[in-house]
Amino acid sequence: MSPIRRFLQLESAGGIILLMAAVLAFVCENSALSGLYQGFLSLPFGVSLGEAGLEKPILLWINDGLMAVFFLVVGSEIKRELVAGELSSPAQAALPGIAALGGMAVPAMIYVAINWSAPELLVGWAIPSATDIAFAVAVLTLLGPRMPHSLKIFLLALAILDDLGAIVIIAIFYTSDLSLLALGLAALGILGLFILNRSGVRSVLPYILIGIFVWACVLKSGVHATLAGVVTAMFLPYRVDGDREQSALRRVENALHPWVSYGIMPLFAFANAGIDLRELSLESFTHTLTLGIAFGLFFGKQIGVMLAVAGGSALGIFRRPSGASWSQIYGVCILTGIGFTMSLFIGTLAFPDTHNGAEVRLGVLTGSLGSALVGYLILRFLARPLKNL
Repeated sequence: MSPIRRFLQLESAGGIILLMAAVLAFVCENSALSGLYQGFLSLPFGVSLGEAGLEKPILLWINDGLMAVFFLVVGSEIKRELVAGELSSPAQAALPGIAALGGMAVPAMIYVAINWSAPELLVGWAIPSATDIAFAVAVLTLLGPRMPHSLKIFLLALAILDDLGAIVIIAIFYTSDLSLLALGLAALGILGLFILNRSGVRSVLPYILIGIFVWACVLKSGVHATLAGVVTAMFLPYRVDGDREQSALRRVENALHPWVSYGIMPLFAFANAGIDLRELSLESFTHTLTLGIAFGLFFGKQIGVMLAVAGGSALGIFRRPSGASWSQIYGVCILTGIGFTMSLFIGTLAFPDTHNGAEVRLGVLTGSLGSALVGYLILRFLARPLKNL
């Protein structure tokens, strides 16, 4: 099985488990299990070595620790595609690249326009800018062979570039209270990764050990710790010539991807997707934070991506995905509004307290589920294959 087909298969199955985890979180939060659920997430857990140590609630270990592993896999995917994949040349990267930019810019503008009169909420402008690869690919896979393979590759590449954009946004806009000492130690760790890479070290273990050190330093620095996963992935060796499947990067990606798809992402959804109905009121549904996120995901993503694809195609910058009709492309553009995991994650960074947590989760779930349902229905019943036009 090719790396792309294997990736699509894992993401599709993982998306179904992700949905089940989100439903379970909702059930736990609104049943007699609520106390046990919250108690589990707030349970302190720590590791120590001599005088040094870390102790955090389970929720933060999931969001700061396990999600670093998620970003390690995301970083591996990005590097693989940039070096020798669907993004390895400017011509290949132009279509998903411009589409991703449109899909990040328009949702942010819609969110800002809706929340312009509430300056304290503008910090959440990036929440509706991301696409959840697992959910989007899962919905597309449900449609079976009627969808051209080129559209699956387009959605995959766009979502990967979306993740790259989200990583840059997190690094620039969601960083505070920097510790120069911790940043300096992290820089030394990154230098160590560079030396390993340039020395031709192919064993995975040294990279992982230094990556853990970098993660601990970044955690203390004020920069979000998950970025250490991306940095580590960028230095993992990936052979341009020879057997790429045996390179350190592919070994790490192959080993961790099932754990991320079937374990870490569902656990993140379970920990962050629960909405307490007792916190909701009519005002929650009409709150500008909820509307900004939901409208940004549902309307902003499809408008931004579709305008970018149509405009770039009309100007001759790139060709639309081969074998795909415009109605099919539009349906896929709607699916990019499934933000879920990454949107929830950015929401926890933008609003770290629980004051706006219900509105953030409501907006993300509403926009994502609306995009999934409408996108599926259009692709299933309204979109016609190119050969039938």
